[in-house]
Amino acid sequence: MTFAFPWMFAFLLPLAFAAWRLLRRGRKAGIRFSGFGRLPKSSSAGLRARIAALSPFILLAALALLVIAAARPRTPLARAKKTVDAIAIAMTVDVSGSMEALDLTPKGERFSRETTRLAIVKKLFAEFVENRPDDLIGLVTFGGYAATRSPLTADHQALLNVLKAVQIPTGSYDAQGRAIASDEAMTAIGDGLATALARLKDAAPKSKIVILLSDGVSNTGAVEPEAAAEAAAKMGVKVYAIGVGTRARRTPIFARDIFGRVSIGYSDMAFDEGQLKAISRKTGGAYFPVNDRDSLKKALEEIDKLETTTIESQAYDRWDEHFPLFLFAGAIFAFVAVTLSMASARRMA
Repeated sequence: MTFAFPWMFAFLLPLAFAAWRLLRRGRKAGIRFSGFGRLPKSSSAGLRARIAALSPFILLAALALLVIAAARPRTPLARAKKTVDAIAIAMTVDVSGSMEALDLTPKGERFSRETTRLAIVKKLFAEFVENRPDDLIGLVTFGGYAATRSPLTADHQALLNVLKAVQIPTGSYDAQGRAIASDEAMTAIGDGLATALARLKDAAPKSKIVILLSDGVSNTGAVEPEAAAEAAAKMGVKVYAIGVGTRARRTPIFARDIFGRVSIGYSDMAFDEGQLKAISRKTGGAYFPVNDRDSLKKALEEIDKLETTTIESQAYDRWDEHFPLFLFAGAIFAFVAVTLSMASARRMA
């Protein structure tokens, strides 16, 4: 048997000291009486005194059992090893105002919040994550600035919870659906890529990639996209760029006025595939043009096939937990100690 938290046994020291004090104190009080034969053979008062003396020790035993439960005793059942195909992936997603465009809405469906570029990217990204259970995957978003939403993690459920909360920063639009000067109107592709590379720098897997989803128009940021691509190439990190958008001159988009009211407007959306192609080409990755939901799904499926690195072994333990037994016994002992104490003092209801 081993203990997950052996330091919890430090709490046994004050319990041991309390037990020593109780034993040392004892009960030495008494009176002189000449004729013991005249005393009654049994005394309820004497029984209560013995119960009162015993109850503190039962309470100390209860506390000791609870300390053992807190230390979490357990027995290893198995230690298994497995071989997996795993890589480190930094998903880098554009959250600028252009990602509210509705040009990826499937034919026959009405425009809604569920059919914006960002909403469809989030949904397909979630499916991609669920299909790669052994990978370390992180999430970086960028608009006017880049931010790490989730570091590389194998806890994909936590990652998906973070993904659900990703939204486009609110701002104001003009009558044509264009975002008025704000972070929402900015796209810092270079900063997003540089942040993703920082997350991948110390990752354990040898194979590392960035999946960059954007409309390809970089108009702000401290790091130029070309410089970030050169850094990726030097690190041996491949960038798979996905150009999200269409070349339609009048693109439907959710627009807000200065009062925050939402409507569907139309705007001429820029779409710079050349920049994304240059980034992927410089790093040895690939570029995937996307103009509808199905092509985005196919792009992620292609990336899923392209990159695999075998990790020879991964160890994990299975345990048989014993703390519930000690927890239950401690609770029973505590209940008995309190009950006896109340009985000895004639406080039972």
